[in-house]
Amino acid sequence: MIVESPHKSKTIGAFLGSDYKIVASGGHIMDLATTGKFGLGVDVENNFEPTYVPIKGKSKIISSLKKDVKAADFVYLATDPDREGEAISWHLKNNLGIKEDNYERVTFNEITKDVVLDALKNPRKIDEDLVKSQETRRILDRIIGFRLSKLMQSKTGGKSAGRVQSVALKLIVDRERDIEKFIPEEYWTITADFKDFTAELEKYQNKKIEIKGEREADDILSQLSKAFKIQSVESKETKRNSKPIFKTTTMQQMASNKLGFPSSKTMRIAQKLYEGVDTDEGSVGLITYMRTDSERVSMEFVAQTKSYIEKKYGKEYVGSVKVPKKKENIQDAHEGIRPTSITRTPESVKAYLTSDEYKLYELIYYRALASIMAGAGLINTTAILENNGYEFKATGSVLKFDGYLKVYSKFEDQKDTILPDFKSYNSDVIISDDIIKEQHFTKPEPRYTESTLIKEMESLGIGRPSTYAPTIQTLKDREYVVIEDKKFVPTKMGIETTDKLQEFFSNIVNVEYTANMETDLDSIAESNLDNIKVLRDFYDTFEPMVENAFKNMEKKEAEKTGEDCPECGSPLVRRRGKFGEFTACSNYPNCKYIKKEPKQVVEVMPCPKCDGTIIEKKTKKGKVFYGCNHYPKCDFASWDKPVEKKCPSCGGILVEKKKGIACMSCDYKEE
Repeated sequence: MIVESPHKSKTIGAFLGSDYKIVASGGHIMDLATTGKFGLGVDVENNFEPTYVPIKGKSKIISSLKKDVKAADFVYLATDPDREGEAISWHLKNNLGIKEDNYERVTFNEITKDVVLDALKNPRKIDEDLVKSQETRRILDRIIGFRLSKLMQSKTGGKSAGRVQSVALKLIVDRERDIEKFIPEEYWTITADFKDFTAELEKYQNKKIEIKGEREADDILSQLSKAFKIQSVESKETKRNSKPIFKTTTMQQMASNKLGFPSSKTMRIAQKLYEGVDTDEGSVGLITYMRTDSERVSMEFVAQTKSYIEKKYGKEYVGSVKVPKKKENIQDAHEGIRPTSITRTPESVKAYLTSDEYKLYELIYYRALASIMAGAGLINTTAILENNGYEFKATGSVLKFDGYLKVYSKFEDQKDTILPDFKSYNSDVIISDDIIKEQHFTKPEPRYTESTLIKEMESLGIGRPSTYAPTIQTLKDREYVVIEDKKFVPTKMGIETTDKLQEFFSNIVNVEYTANMETDLDSIAESNLDNIKVLRDFYDTFEPMVENAFKNMEKKEAEKTGEDCPECGSPLVRRRGKFGEFTACSNYPNCKYIKKEPKQVVEVMPCPKCDGTIIEKKTKKGKVFYGCNHYPKCDFASWDKPVEKKCPSCGGILVEKKKGIACMSCDYKEE
């Protein structure tokens, strides 16, 4: 059986016994070549015939897999249950010498013994339509990425462009421009403070009131007394239902909002939870597959969970599960994200998880549990208080039955305000402690956070669950955006890149076109659309636009430094290369002078592992980390900045985190 990750092979190996050998491909083994026209690896004149080559570094894995296939009686291709996994299986079959009658494709949404064994009883052949859909996506991304990236590099200094990436960047840039041109409008509120609650002015003589200035607010205050008449009190029983189990986007959003995890970190941790965690039972897959558009739940899990809820909390806590309607543009091949067993509580596996793994599993577990519990019952109360023709409104709610909130209240944002029992007052007049005026200004829509950007991309139909995290990471890596107060701010380069793309490619680099392309890819997967026609229609529109842009797009001049080249006397300019900015001669290629920049070493602290010094270092992509200056003799390295004092709990190394100090070796934290 060939799977994708070594950890997954370990988990499955424990289920199947010695008759099976479980091996891992390490993901894709093949990718498009960089040969041919424009280096696309695609013969655009010959029905977009792709040329695939082994991925760099995969030759040994391929050789080993070929030997395993040759020695095996039968091969099961068990890569991930999505289009990407289908394409990986297709490449494995075609490149490892696997014969048509000597293999089966098996998929499972969770890595548990019963599900894996059941998958082996229900094998199938590779779904060629899913493969065509993935291949079409890959070819589109290659054509757009290679052609636009080359254009941006030659004309603007931008590093790359892409089908989904450039539209996501446009959303961020458009929002920034909306904020810049937004003109705030002044308005005022008047609030009556009482001992147990507050009420806000809403109407005057039964008409909605808006207060534009302080003079108007003062005029109203002059007409008010502190005595308010209780005009009406209405109470209504309502129900607050739980939310459905997670899909990829809602998991990413919740992990961002509640745990502060970037989407890339959330997906990395979820992958580990899916593939398996070492416990006393052996390696166990804790959650179902984490790349999904679906909120569907298996009936087996529903039945198991209902029984668990009834036994632990009581029959009244058991809810009904609504089967969500399949929306347009949604892939529903498998379930939403849930624990593989409701009896495997976060507390029962906490000892086997890192702190971050536990936090994400807890989030997934209680979301799934709550989704099958009864709704919370509330009594919502609205009181209208009258004062000289002015109506003030107070609202509140009382929790009558906690329902799903019994397990999920810590993750809810809604807070209940409790109003007093107005019937208990001796008269229908109550006295306020104070009446306060307050100035406000309207605000523009806020900048996107990672959570709100993912939500927006999903609602617009841009990309797929598997693309959101890498798309956002690319925008950061390319320095098109920076993060300020957890929000995306486009850089000058990001804005310039977007403007140039909109000048020449506005009818392709936009929300509608990108969303329609996702619909076409879905139609290819469902055998309702010819993939070659999709590619041809796109290319015949796109390529003339690229050629026009290469010809007519104005090239951005390199920034002069004010120095002259010591070799030819021409001005020195700042250029951007693969590894960042550098200073070079403007007379290139006639003069190839590059100024050597002195390396600035930032010392942090003495190395906790040897007699060296911890210094700031950078990866090839420019990401800062901390390592010992005695490397490779000393291998200390950390993404987080270490501090000099030791952990009081275990004596380990302490590092700076966003929310305080934490130990690298244990769960010790300082807020």
